[in-house]
Amino acid sequence: MNDIGAWVWWLVGAAALGIPLVVTAMPEFGMLAVGAGAAAATAGLGADVVVQVLVFVAVSVALIAVVRPIANRHRSTRPQLATGVDALKGKQAVVLERVDGSGHGRIKLAGEIWSARALDTDRAYEPGQEVDVVEIEGATAIVI
Repeated sequence: MNDIGAWVWWLVGAAALGIPLVVTAMPEFGMLAVGAGAAAATAGLGADVVVQVLVFVAVSVALIAVVRPIANRHRSTRPQLATGVDALKGKQAVVLERVDGSGHGRIKLAGEIWSARALDTDRAYEPGQEVDVVEIEGATAIVI
């Protein structure tokens, strides 16, 4: 196998490893493809086959050892943006109809009218008062 053929075969290998990366979304295939690209560069510089294989293994293992834990750490972090009813928790609302612990009452929350009940069953809020939403249970806002 001559030097030109070696680097071409390494590039073919890199492309072949890129296909399962796209299909399976497993980043390890991409790291192996980068290792094959490094081996292709080594072959292009005229290095021996043993050196090419060592470069492929070293670069691939280094990427997997360094990049994979970082990727896993980023994958496990939760997004900071709350959506849906989670975004309503902590918001202020205005009482439209008397809200008490029995679940009878209405508030205006984020431009919409919601049924509401007081978190503290002994407490009542009168129309016009501002309350804080602490939880959403179904279509009812729990307020304090």
